[in-house]
Amino acid sequence: MSKDSCIGVFDSGIGGLTVVQSLVESMPKENIIYFGDTAHVPYGTRSKEQILEYVQADVAFLRQYDLKAMVIACNTADSVARETIMAQNPDLPIFGVVEPASKLAATTTRNQKIGVIATNATVKTKAYQTAIAKYNPDAEVYTKACPLLVPLVENGQYRVGNPALNIILVDYLKPLAEQGIDTLVLGCTHYPLLADAIASLFPELTLISSSGAAAATVKRALQDSGLERTGTEEGTRQFFVSDAAENFQEQAEILLGEALTDPVQQITLTE
Repeated sequence: MSKDSCIGVFDSGIGGLTVVQSLVESMPKENIIYFGDTAHVPYGTRSKEQILEYVQADVAFLRQYDLKAMVIACNTADSVARETIMAQNPDLPIFGVVEPASKLAATTTRNQKIGVIATNATVKTKAYQTAIAKYNPDAEVYTKACPLLVPLVENGQYRVGNPALNIILVDYLKPLAEQGIDTLVLGCTHYPLLADAIASLFPELTLISSSGAAAATVKRALQDSGLERTGTEEGTRQFFVSDAAENFQEQAEILLGEALTDPVQQITLTE
């Protein structure tokens, strides 16, 4: 691997684009290859065995390319499959989203009460409680599974003022707010797209984006290893999905705020 090698990023759908956005903002020179497994979104309602199978296929696809790092841009995949994937790919630095967000939340809270919203699968693993406890043993962590949020985001229903979205967010978040949390971890990479809507309803909460925290961790690691790409040339971005490429491209251009240089390519994974 070299400085010009790519950062591979994968997620179950468009949520991982929030990680890409953070990576581009902090490291615009990096070459990025993204894969969204849109044929199987959402991962959060699947069994551990099914999630691992999907993730192994995602990794196998990205490993066809010259990578210097890989980001599991999916909290569900990270919490369920990261240890297995790291063991199967010892030659490649692999980064998740749970650990960076947990560390940031643990050091941000003022009253030691942290809320975490995530998918069913992530909540069941208790990955956030475990990770936060490493950095702040005194913190009380309250989790809430929010299965309706990923489908809403995937369908573009994440704008501030959406009445249906507001009802769902209040239903999910009010019990956490009543526990007195001052910090809320957006424990799914789809959820940063809901940050403005959440802030409008619960302005007293400090929101922690797993996407931004993960990108900062990758940047530090590349700098430390001497693999951060520098120079004047902008990095390249390639996007692949397993279904609905046209819809993904439309959403990607909205989220990233620019037209994609190359069209999104739809591929079929080897099961």
